[in-house]
Amino acid sequence: MTLDAGLYCILVAPSNAADGATGLPGVRITAAPGQAGRADSVQVRTVAPDGWLSGFGDAALVRIVGAPAPVMVTIYHRPGAGPEGAPQLQVLTLLNESQAPVPASLPAPSAPPTPEASAAPKPVTLIAHIQTRGDVGANFGEWLGIPGSGHWIEGFGIAPSEGVALADIEYQAVLGRGWVSPWVEGGQFCGSRGMALPVLGLRVRLRGDAAKTHALSVQAAFVDGSTVGPVNGGEPCETEGLVALEALRIELKPINETVAAPQSSAKPAKPAPASVKAAKPAAKPAAKPAAKPATKATVKPLPKRR
Repeated sequence: MTLDAGLYCILVAPSNAADGATGLPGVRITAAPGQAGRADSVQVRTVAPDGWLSGFGDAALVRIVGAPAPVMVTIYHRPGAGPEGAPQLQVLTLLNESQAPVPASLPAPSAPPTPEASAAPKPVTLIAHIQTRGDVGANFGEWLGIPGSGHWIEGFGIAPSEGVALADIEYQAVLGRGWVSPWVEGGQFCGSRGMALPVLGLRVRLRGDAAKTHALSVQAAFVDGSTVGPVNGGEPCETEGLVALEALRIELKPINETVAAPQSSAKPAKPAPASVKAAKPAAKPAAKPAAKPATKATVKPLPKRR
């Protein structure tokens, strides 16, 4: 991954414990090979003296001097284990010389999300930092980013304007195989800016009162042309090969919108039983006179002859 000039901490989050005999799974953070990873521009220091990151709390400090430079993250798996057992990593920005501070709330986009959109700024509920474009915004039900553009999303934030409290929605970004960001609440930025580190997928879920009153789904497009979803809230929205995310669309609707329609369409059917009841008395008198004469005629004895 490429980092801007600054100071970063790459931390092992709570995940599967390393094997005591082999120390695996483990992670090594090193400068990339070649001129771009030279020692005067990329400096890596680990907490553990052997340079390995394997257990919870292990971390590496990475300093990038002068200009953006690549850093190599290598994950070593336990023999016979799948990639799901890899340590989960978090990248924390301690000091970034070119990155603006992450806002506490979502601002209006610096540019309209689509060429057809109005140039006048308007409140938005979704924002993303997109490669070569910067911050763009959209609302629920709209595409955030442009499917087919080939420009990936580096980070995003969600801030519902009404109906759902910020604390009742949370989301996380997929950054690599077994590498996800922490869950963050509504109104916070998730991912990165200006680090050339794409988001590879996301999860969004509701909690608290919002989980009882609203339904949420997520759809995503990726730079290889594939799409995933819509998936229900809380489910991962990513490709099997973990391709960079280029656009996403989130639907958020009150649950009672889907319940109200069947109730209203069933009401006109109630008067129907009244017409059925009215027809029953007319049928009963007609049947009785016809049956009685027929029965007496067949059992009446013939007159005797003298």
